[in-house]
Amino acid sequence: MADPLTYRPAPGQIPTDPGVYKFRDAQGRVIYVGKAKSLRSRLSSYFQDVAALHPRTATMVRTGASVEWTVVSTEVEALQLEYTWIKEFDPRFNVKYRDDKSYPYLAVTMGEDYPRAQVLRGAKRKGTRYFGPYAHAWAIRETLDLLLRVFPMRTCSRGVFRRAHQVGRPCLLGYIDKCSAPCVGRVDAEEHRAIAEELCDFLAGSTGKYVRRLQRQMGEAAAELDFERAARLRDDIGAIERVLERSAVVLPDGTDADVFAVADDELEAAVQVFHVRGGRVRGQRGWVAEKGALGPRPEDGEDIPDVVGHLLQQVYGGEVGESVPREVLVPVLPADHEAVADWLGGLRGSRVDLRVPQRGDKRALMETVRRNAEESLARHKVARAGDLTTRSLALQQLQETLDLDDSPLRIECFDISHVQGTNVVGSMVVFEDGLPRKSEYRRFIVRGTRPVDAGSDDEAYAVDDTAAMREVLTRRFRRHLESLEQSPGRDEETGRPQRFAYPPNLVVVDGGLPQVGVATEVLGDLGVSDVAVVGLAKRLEEVWVPGQDFPVVLPRTSEGLYLLQRVRDEAHRFAITFHRQRRSAAMTTSALDGIPGLGESRKAALLKAFGSVKRLRAASAEELCDVPGIGPRLAGTIRAQLGQERERGASVNLITGEVLDDGPGGDDG
Repeated sequence: MADPLTYRPAPGQIPTDPGVYKFRDAQGRVIYVGKAKSLRSRLSSYFQDVAALHPRTATMVRTGASVEWTVVSTEVEALQLEYTWIKEFDPRFNVKYRDDKSYPYLAVTMGEDYPRAQVLRGAKRKGTRYFGPYAHAWAIRETLDLLLRVFPMRTCSRGVFRRAHQVGRPCLLGYIDKCSAPCVGRVDAEEHRAIAEELCDFLAGSTGKYVRRLQRQMGEAAAELDFERAARLRDDIGAIERVLERSAVVLPDGTDADVFAVADDELEAAVQVFHVRGGRVRGQRGWVAEKGALGPRPEDGEDIPDVVGHLLQQVYGGEVGESVPREVLVPVLPADHEAVADWLGGLRGSRVDLRVPQRGDKRALMETVRRNAEESLARHKVARAGDLTTRSLALQQLQETLDLDDSPLRIECFDISHVQGTNVVGSMVVFEDGLPRKSEYRRFIVRGTRPVDAGSDDEAYAVDDTAAMREVLTRRFRRHLESLEQSPGRDEETGRPQRFAYPPNLVVVDGGLPQVGVATEVLGDLGVSDVAVVGLAKRLEEVWVPGQDFPVVLPRTSEGLYLLQRVRDEAHRFAITFHRQRRSAAMTTSALDGIPGLGESRKAALLKAFGSVKRLRAASAEELCDVPGIGPRLAGTIRAQLGQERERGASVNLITGEVLDDGPGGDDG
């Protein structure tokens, strides 16, 4: 690790304006992004006595090798730029106040001709209204099932909708009156959209008018002695009341607010947020994150305002419009609360009230949210206590057992998968700090292992795992060296991290001494000397180290061995999955295979133009010639070949793609 004083900028060089700063490691990787009202004051605080810093912050400044900054004109611009860089670079030392789980929403696709109600996760889509988030998807489905009695709108997929329209029969929901069945014309597009808009109004909080309307209609039906209709309306009212019972009234009708609470200790902070829409709690979320990576604040010793500021930035950074409520209630105001409020107002398009509730119902609700946060932190500490210790212990055991200079914070594992030398692929998985980092996973198509009938005569039929491993490792580390020559760790034009830009501390290969020897030779030939190599053999779970005739045998209860097994198994799973995809694609039957002069590019162009082999058979020679790369002679060959297959009833070899002759007339069975 570097000494922070070796890259400390002179105080006079740092401006006093607001801005955003980035710490980079020796490979140019962004490891921390922060903002400051005064760049000089904030950055100078990182280069004080390291012993006085928070342990996580001290690790960050020791890992760093350089620091750079960008000056902006206002704190709002600093907030926006900081959020953009955190999303772009995903720095490992930035506190993440949102877990990696996407919460489910009840979504109504108002952008479609016939809107659909469904459960959605992930990024929000244009033209879709979202309600929630909810803690569980089953809660949405139960609620929606009750509401469909009153608002019978479509919930089926496009395929089901299209199929029902073709056959002229609705699905089960249409028969039991939980769908108005626009697929068969029971209602037109305008009537169905009106039902969807009513459902959205109800979910947005306008519940009273629908209950009153149903009660009035029930009274009218009873007065007309239409008791069956009155009974159905009575059941509809009961369904709405059951939905309303699930979300208690906590604030006056029409209140839209998100209520945050934080419970923390020296190392971690638990966050809870209640989403109140129309005065009712529509959803609840909670997560726990580590503290201490925000850096010391010279103006005060409080860190909860910093936590709240970064929390709001990360929760609302990707939201727009009505996703940001009119009120955001927090336990304490962030240090730059005016800038945060202006930023939230810009996202919403109107003023957002950011404040701390002092009394009344909102204060009481804040206390409820705070108690939930405290209970969440207590549960997390019990469940997580062994996990942090275990990961640290595993990395420490690997460092001691393998005699490494540093703890292997980044581990890369490589595996090869094939069936008798066909469709050979390789995989690379990455573990950082003992946890998988799936965004860094990579897949390789091994080019040097093809059957002799796949092309020219000089291609070798190779089933040697070591040769495939040599190619994969060579390509991986050659790309790393090329990225260092161009720019350390990032693209010169975009500034984004390059693929394969960062080297591992430890390379694990799936196999024994032969695979380890190949990996060592590859690194030696490329001049990579600061990466350790080990192999993990499956049979006895032995750890092979270069230059040793006998393996290292770790105890079965060793956390270090368990971590190596997890890394190896993940690489094997990733390789097997990719190999199956390649094998399935290679075994797809195609009548185009084996036609002279028709390569992969031309086959792809034909299928893109016509969509299927059936349409190709019906195409004329002139239509075939309209496809780029297809001339009159090749068009004639294609028509003759496809016509010949149709007459013969030809079949196709699933492995080689060769057209097989089943004899005159083919197989009519």
